[in-house]
Amino acid sequence: MGTFPCRPKAVCAVAPPPPPNDPVTLRINVFQGSSNTPIYMAVERGAFARRGITPMLQFTPNSDQQREGLGLGRFEIAVAAVDNAVAMIEVAKKDVVIVAGGDGGMNELMVRPEFKQLSDLRGKNFIVDATNTAYALIGRKIFKNAGFVEGQDYTIKPLGGTAIRTKSMETPEGHSAMLNPPWSFVAKDRGAKSLGSTMDMFGLYQSSGVFVMRPWAEANAGTLQRFLSAYIEGCRATQDPANREQVLQTLQKNLKLERRVAEQTYQALTTPGHGLFKDCAIEMTGMRNMLSLRAEIEGQWGGVAPSPEKFLDLRYYERALPYVSR
Repeated sequence: MGTFPCRPKAVCAVAPPPPPNDPVTLRINVFQGSSNTPIYMAVERGAFARRGITPMLQFTPNSDQQREGLGLGRFEIAVAAVDNAVAMIEVAKKDVVIVAGGDGGMNELMVRPEFKQLSDLRGKNFIVDATNTAYALIGRKIFKNAGFVEGQDYTIKPLGGTAIRTKSMETPEGHSAMLNPPWSFVAKDRGAKSLGSTMDMFGLYQSSGVFVMRPWAEANAGTLQRFLSAYIEGCRATQDPANREQVLQTLQKNLKLERRVAEQTYQALTTPGHGLFKDCAIEMTGMRNMLSLRAEIEGQWGGVAPSPEKFLDLRYYERALPYVSR
């Protein structure tokens, strides 16, 4: 800690001093779910407190409100599917930047118990958060690959975040939805079934991550670096098998889970490619897949996705790494 790793036959540079731990309160807007585990673990292990940060979590009901809130300065940091940041940049023309990654989404296509296969969903509803971002796009791609014509063979119904979509599965209108832990396991307990994971049906995907307004990042670079150091520390702690019991207890406490569901959620979080990426870094293949999906389904960029670098500024993440406890 304090220096960057030396490469063979290279001059080992001394890392710049960490930013001062001036007390600061950060408003962090998230969906309620297991993708927040690195934040929960950073709180539990004192990673934020050691850096002078008081995190205030705000739970958003849907991505529309989250994107609007970030643009209006109602909070400093958003942690959610980074496709929302891309939508803010490309559609809303907001000066947003993605500064860190998270997980692969851990999503499954969940259906009511009477449906046995994808073809059974013809003429049925697909419940989403917003129609034009993230998991809705994966679902639309899965339906497209199955030969479904959107608006003709199935209907997209925007409802809100994962908890809301889970409840919808118990209603006559909630035929299918993309759900991730713990809600996918809650839905199964209530009778829903999975037609498969998005990892199997779509492939590697950059889902959750950290994004902020670029002007705020530039004006608060030290604060953002401190936040990311704590976030990465929480991510590492979650992925370390030695901390399994603490992670389970943290999931139970923060998401009000039964032990069995917490264990299922932990398994998903620690499954490579499906759950958390190492150190919550951006997974570049997953990032390219996410952009290609947007290009295909939404028709953006003339159907040809741009380079991920257009949406990323990983300088803050890279500066944070040397000050992360192992």
